Order: sequence, then structure tokens, then C-alpha cells
Amino acid sequence: MKKRLKRIIIAATVLAAVCIASVCIYTGDYYRADETAVMALESTETVSVEIKDDMAIFRPDNTEAGFIFYPGGKVEYTAYAPLMQKLAENGIACIITKMPFNLAVMDVGAADKAKERIADTDSWYIGGHSLGGSMAASYIDKTENNFEGLVLLAAYSTADIADNDIEVLSVYGDTDGVLNMEKYREYYPNLPENTLEKVIADGNHSQFGSYGAQEGDGIAGISAQAQLEITADAIIEFIKE
Repeated sequence: MKKRLKRIIIAATVLAAVCIASVCIYTGDYYRADETAVMALESTETVSVEIKDDMAIFRPDNTEAGFIFYPGGKVEYTAYAPLMQKLAENGIACIITKMPFNLAVMDVGAADKAKERIADTDSWYIGGHSLGGSMAASYIDKTENNFEGLVLLAAYSTADIADNDIEVLSVYGDTDGVLNMEKYREYYPNLPENTLEKVIADGNHSQFGSYGAQEGDGIAGISAQAQLEITADAIIEFIKE
């Protein structure tokens, strides 16, 4: 009986160790911000950049609106610094939230504490890339609607927010090899009827951030800088109009 119990304890210990090791390997394997992203974390004459409390905060001289951004799954949050820097240059204060294990699903409510960082605006928007976009939509579904708009970059909403009083912008590239277009179309009715959809010709999945090529993605026919500019312009127009 004692030998049997000992075997069970040993087996359970080994199994737990294997599970922990597997989780560590999975979460430790993620896409890291590249040099372009690191450079965009520097403050400029018109935008102040601060990394504090697991957030990257971009403050323009004159804030017209606030934008909270959830990063894509297994992507380092600072990889989206170039896009946020561009938005901030146009009067949009931006906050990228760092997610536990680089997975937005682990902290869907991250926007609650992020909002407290920008006090000089009542006009708020939220969005995200891929898994981050889906989780931003889930956040909108589960909380009081105090956001004016939702921005989805290569993402879809599994939550039904069709009747939610919110504006939505959905952007994706037509060479995206990561976004499941079948599910994108399946869940598209979950968004309000007046949702704006923008398809970036020759754009892919990875180039919404600055972290290199993502496994399984299509080959973009435009540069990362060009896709960033198109994306930024679409978000700026969406927020300001």
C-alpha cells in the first residue's frame, strides 16, 4: 500500500513538473519588439513616453482623445510603440498594456487601471491587435460603455456587441495568413451595423506591430512603414471624425 502511494506521489510530481515546464516553454516563446519599436519608446519634442506599472504611455502636448491598446497574443507589448507614437503625434494619448505571459486573455480588464493614467480627456477609445483586439471587444461587452470607439486590427469579436452604442473600426491586410477569415466573417455580425471596415492591400498580420515575421503569416507586398502609416491614418480619421 505504501509503495503504491509512493508511486502515485512520484507520478503526480513528475506530471506537475512536466506541466510547469510546458507552460514556461510556451509563455517564454514570444515575439519580441524589434529595434524600430525600441527607438519609438524615446520621447520626442511633441510626445512624452513613459513606461510605468506595466504600461507604455504616450502623451502628446495637447490631448484630444485617449486610446488604450491590447497587444497581440505572445507579442511583447512594446512592439506597438511605433504605431502609438504616430497616433500621439496627432493628439491621441496612447497606452499599451503589458499582459501577463503576453496574453491579453489573462487580463481582459487591464483598461480599468490604464484609464487612470490620462486625466485630461473624456473621449476614450480602446482597441487591440489579433487576440488583443478580441479581448478589447470582450471588455466592451462586459463593462459599462464609457468608450466611444473600438479599433480591431486583424481581429474579430466573439462577444455580441452589435447592439452596443459604440463605433467600431476593423482593419486587416489582404495577405494576412494568421487571421482566420472564416471566423472573421462568422463573427462579423457581432459588430454594430455601422462598423467601418478597411482592408489594407498587400498588408499582412505581423506588420501592425514591429516584431518581425510571425509564423504562418503571408508575405506583405508593402513595407512595414507603409502599413503602419495606412493603419495610423485610418485610426486617426476614425477617432477625430
